[in-house]
Amino acid sequence: MNKVVIEAMNRTEKPRKVRREGLIPGVLNGPSTASVPVQFNAAELKKLLVKYGQSVKLWIKIGAEEKFGFIKEIQRDPVSEKIIHIAIQLVAVDQDIKLHLPIIYEGRDVLKREFLQLQIEKSELGVEGRAEFMPSSILLDVSKKKQGENILAKDFDLPSQIKLTDREDEVFASIKGKNNSMTQDAEPAAAV
Repeated sequence: MNKVVIEAMNRTEKPRKVRREGLIPGVLNGPSTASVPVQFNAAELKKLLVKYGQSVKLWIKIGAEEKFGFIKEIQRDPVSEKIIHIAIQLVAVDQDIKLHLPIIYEGRDVLKREFLQLQIEKSELGVEGRAEFMPSSILLDVSKKKQGENILAKDFDLPSQIKLTDREDEVFASIKGKNNSMTQDAEPAAAV
């Protein structure tokens, strides 16, 4: 497991004051403990999210202690889109968890060359399994799909330790032909 670590500091100030100091307020939620208010270095958190995405498994370092968890929620300012708060769910590495993982559809450029497009119905896949085996995202190659094909939950190749929680026959995406009115043969208008 790739160990991604971010440092957090205990927080005693109100979130607004923390944000004015250039930090991002947050909270650590544990399974059997009360929520712990923390704050993160804004630049470090943004760099982590750009590199690994929002569904990253990470270790939170507070002083000498490290705790394992997932990002549960990121709140953003509706105008500026800046992160204003983050909630992290702490779990034991060997704990069974349920998540919705983002789906990354690879091979869309091949579909485009074939004048096909991917119509996405759902962008996340429901899964459960041990935290240590949980991937950050689910990859699916759509380059060999043909027009009219549906991508079902059962089409995703999951690690053997991870189980699907969505219905196997649920449609996540479909392959459609592109509508291109320039290629249609139009009858010329009759002269009167």
